[in-house]
Amino acid sequence: MSAVLFGSFLITLVIGVPVAITLGLSTLVAVLVDGRFPAMIVPQRLFAGLDSFPLLAIPFFLLAAEMMSGGRLTEVLLRFASACVGHVRGGLGHANILTMTFFSGISGSALADAAGPGALITKMMRDTGYSPGYAAAMTASAAIVGPIIPPSIIMVIYALTDNSVSVAGLFLAGIVPGLMIAGALLLTNHWISVRRNYRSLDMRPTLREFIVIVWRAVPALMLPLIILGGIHTGAFTPTEASAVAVFYAWFAGRFVYRTLTIEKIPGILVRTAIMTASVMLMISTSDVFSWALTVLQVPQAISEFIVSLDLGPFGFLIAVNIFLLLFGIFMEPLPGVMILVPILAPVADAVGIDSLQFAMIVILNLTLGMITPPVGGLLFVTSVVTKVPMNALVRELWPLLGAEIVVLALLTLVPAFSTWLPNLFGYVR
Repeated sequence: MSAVLFGSFLITLVIGVPVAITLGLSTLVAVLVDGRFPAMIVPQRLFAGLDSFPLLAIPFFLLAAEMMSGGRLTEVLLRFASACVGHVRGGLGHANILTMTFFSGISGSALADAAGPGALITKMMRDTGYSPGYAAAMTASAAIVGPIIPPSIIMVIYALTDNSVSVAGLFLAGIVPGLMIAGALLLTNHWISVRRNYRSLDMRPTLREFIVIVWRAVPALMLPLIILGGIHTGAFTPTEASAVAVFYAWFAGRFVYRTLTIEKIPGILVRTAIMTASVMLMISTSDVFSWALTVLQVPQAISEFIVSLDLGPFGFLIAVNIFLLLFGIFMEPLPGVMILVPILAPVADAVGIDSLQFAMIVILNLTLGMITPPVGGLLFVTSVVTKVPMNALVRELWPLLGAEIVVLALLTLVPAFSTWLPNLFGYVR
C-alpha cells in the first residue's frame, strides 16, 4: 500500500495533476489496490476532514478581505504607505512592501495579496522607471508576508493539525517574523535602488496632508488590532473573530469609505465562494492522505529514524529547513502543513524545540517555496497578474529571496523572535 500510495502520488504530480486531486486520487488508488479497507473510507475521510468548527474562520477571513478590497482599501493603504516612504530613495518599492504588509493583516493569503494590491503597485512601479522584472519580483517577495502576519489561514490549519499550539498563540508569534521579513525587504530595496538610481517621483506631503491620509487609513489599519485584541481579551474566539472581521469590513466599506455598494456584494460573494471551495478541497484531500500515512505508520517510522540520528535541536532544525525548502517548491503550504506537521512536530517536541518557534519555521519555509524557482506557484500568479515574463521575474528575484532566507536563519538561531510576544501575553509552552 505504501508503494502504491507514494508511486501514484509522484506520477500524478509529475504529469501536472492539481495537488488537491493528486492527494485524494493517490489515496483512493492505494486503498483499492490494498483491499483491507472499503473504498467508502475515502469519501468518509474527505467529509471528516471538513467537520471542524474552527474551519469556519477560513471563508469569513476570505470574505472580510474581499469586502475590504471592494471598499477600495488597497488604494487607501497604498496612499498611506506612499505618504510614509514614497519620497525617499526607492520610495515606490518601499511603498509596495509596506502596502503588502498592511494588507497582510486583512487577507491572510499570499496569493490574494499578489493578485490584489500587488498588481496595482507593480504597474505604478513600472510607470515610474523600475524594471518590470524587479517590480514583479518585489511584489511576489512582499506577498510572502501575507501568511505570516495575522490573521493567517495557514496558521488556522496548523493549529488544527498540532494540538500543542493555539490559533491565538500562532497569530502573536507571526507578528515579529512578519515585520522582520518586511524590514529585510526594505533594506534590500534600498540597496538595489541606490545601485540602480531608482529615485522617487513623489513629493513629501505637508503635515496637514499627512494627517488627512493617516486619518483616512486608520479604519483599515484597525481591523487586525480588533481581531488580535478581541481574541486576547477573550471577547471572542478566533472563529468568532473572523465573523467580526466580516462585519467590520462591511461597515468600513459601506459607511466609512462609502465605496462598497450593494452592486458589488454578489461578485464578492462569488469570488469568496470559489476561493473557499478551492481551500476546502485542499484541506479535505490532505486529510484523507494524512489518514493513509497514519494507517501505514509512516509518521512513527520517520520520527523514530530522525530521533535515532541524534542530531540535537540545532542539527534537526537545519535538516528540517533544507527539507522543507525543497518540499515547498513542489507542494502548496496548506497540504504541506497537514501532511508534514503530524510527522515533524512530535520530533521537534522530543528534541526540545519550542512549538511556536517550530511552527514559524515550518510556515515560513513552506511559504518561501511559493516563490522558489522553478515551480513556485506564487511566481506564476504574479507573472500572470503583472504581465511580466517569468524569466524576467526570476532573474530579479534572487537578492529578495536571499534576504528572506536570512530572516529564516535568524528565526532558526534565535527562538525569542518567535516566542517573545506570545510569552509576553501568556501563551507559554
